[in-house]
Amino acid sequence: MNEGLIPRRYAKALLKFAVEKGADARMYDLARNLRASFEANPELDATLANPFIPADSKINLLTVAAGAKADDSVYADFLKLLKNNDRLPIARAIALAYIDDYRKSKDIYPVEVAAAAAMAPAEEERLKKIILSHLNGGKMEYTFKIDPQLIGGFTVNIGSQKLDASVKNELKQLHLKLLG
Repeated sequence: MNEGLIPRRYAKALLKFAVEKGADARMYDLARNLRASFEANPELDATLANPFIPADSKINLLTVAAGAKADDSVYADFLKLLKNNDRLPIARAIALAYIDDYRKSKDIYPVEVAAAAAMAPAEEERLKKIILSHLNGGKMEYTFKIDPQLIGGFTVNIGSQKLDASVKNELKQLHLKLLG
């Protein structure tokens, strides 16, 4: 069976259950925390896949990695379901699918801006307003990072779309013109 299909199904069911319990936004926060933990600690995947580590230890690890609290009953029920179905090793994939599904349901767009140097606050606010005007009423999750390799200018990633207004890209285009 398709490896992406199973996590998608779990994520869809989790979103439906979380909405019913009024905990969809909290589950979104926990899923984002879990994603960040997996990014910061790549060995978590191997730990969850290790058959010699008890399932309860894996649940404790996933609870800490997500920053879950004692009153996060939806998350606790979700982890119990994964344990009962031997699906703890795909917790990361389910969290990623949940994030995607939640964003779609709430019309949220992940926006990442990268610039060669820090932007002036007024300039960054102006850019945010321009981006928001192109989201057709959607909300944005904005992140900014500095990427010195851009040389100058900036890039904007909105989901899978990219606007590249960097000097690096201009030099690349000039190079391609000179070669052609």
